[in-house]
Amino acid sequence: MELIKEIKQSKILRNVFIALMGTVLLAISSKIKIPFYPVPMTMQTLIVLFLGIALGWKLGVITVTLYLFEGIIGLPVFSGSPEKGAGIVYFTGPTMGYLIGFLFTVYFAGSFNFSKNLFIKFFQISFSVSFIYIFGVLWLGTLIGWEKPLFQLGVQPFLLAELFKILIILISLSQIKKLNKYLQ
Repeated sequence: MELIKEIKQSKILRNVFIALMGTVLLAISSKIKIPFYPVPMTMQTLIVLFLGIALGWKLGVITVTLYLFEGIIGLPVFSGSPEKGAGIVYFTGPTMGYLIGFLFTVYFAGSFNFSKNLFIKFFQISFSVSFIYIFGVLWLGTLIGWEKPLFQLGVQPFLLAELFKILIILISLSQIKKLNKYLQ
């Protein structure tokens, strides 16, 4: 009985450590700005997809939730923080919808049993990442008004960069899935 208790405790500690390392990876990815057209690209959405596939949906959602909590309490983990603000004020700004979308993206990326068909895998990854933009535009419309060109402001500038990141995940999918088996 004692051995079972120790195994459960060690698994919990291992998962806490993995989740904390995932939040560090997300924070670092939010600070990397790669010159890209028409806007600079961060690697956050790539890492959110990676975390979902590598950790599975449960630990992935826990990791992203912890990351959002870290940002809400004021740790400078978000892109643009602390120079553009921090904490709940930054979180509830224009990027809140995108950040909430991270939770859905990590969930779907971690839930899919990826097909062997390349086009279906592309669709599954694209579907997963689309929630970042769906929630981003919904929040943006609520914040700045529905009469604004929301697609042109909140989605279109990021499409080329997102396609690039989707292709990176697609190419490395089998390696990420191997990592998932190791982490389980």
